[in-house]
Amino acid sequence: MKLTDLESYFERIGYAGPRTPNLEVLSAIQLHHTLAIPFENLDPLLRRPVSLDTEALADKLLRAGRGGYCYEHGCLLLNVLDALGFTVTGLAARVLWNVPPGVVRPRSHMLLRVDLLDAIYVVDVGFGGLTPTAPLRLEPGIVQRTPHDTFRLVTRQWEFILQAWMLEGWRSLYSFDLQPQLLPDYEAMSWYVANHPASHFVTNLLVAHNTPDARHVLNDNQLGVYPVNGATVRRTLGSAAQLRAALETTFGIRLPQTPELEPVLARLADTR
Repeated sequence: MKLTDLESYFERIGYAGPRTPNLEVLSAIQLHHTLAIPFENLDPLLRRPVSLDTEALADKLLRAGRGGYCYEHGCLLLNVLDALGFTVTGLAARVLWNVPPGVVRPRSHMLLRVDLLDAIYVVDVGFGGLTPTAPLRLEPGIVQRTPHDTFRLVTRQWEFILQAWMLEGWRSLYSFDLQPQLLPDYEAMSWYVANHPASHFVTNLLVAHNTPDARHVLNDNQLGVYPVNGATVRRTLGSAAQLRAALETTFGIRLPQTPELEPVLARLADTR
């Protein structure tokens, strides 16, 4: 299903530039998207259904002032880029971030492949607090700086591994191959991460949002601010009111009007 309201998308992300399918436009759209639409998993946490239908995504992420997780961000952007004439393919990845050695996760993350005339790029607008804010050239071994972080791709057998540079060195985020994924593939995995009792998305609050000079990340009641240049600041949000205020102001989320929200925020505020 095609996105029929491109103007609402560009208004939501605050982009008024050219729409030619080239690297400059792709980079601008990705940056604006990641600065405007937060990553959040409130619906799975509240046991509310998540739809990847294009118009449902437009209603939630564009008109209702909400964010979403990787499948929502990725499916929305895939439709936008396709409508603009980009050659774009959906891909799937296995998360490696904070996964113990030897543990194999399912392909539970979505990213995009974009083929331009000069090169192939991967685009990801839904990896939470470490979402790349610029396209990454699909070329292993080169260091690629973005407005917020530095990344590289390495290879392992048939896979690419995306890594980010941290204080302790290179850390692996996820692995992926180039097998195209279709909407039913994403719908199956989206249902899994939004409903399976072992999924972090149904037990923990995970929210992230970028500003031009920092990343803001909320994990349950732990709020971290990671400046592009500067020291990290962390604090605990000790009440439901503080959590609500952070979600609405720091992350710019228009919270769903549902009675289930307040008890969940109160539980999260009590997390030690």
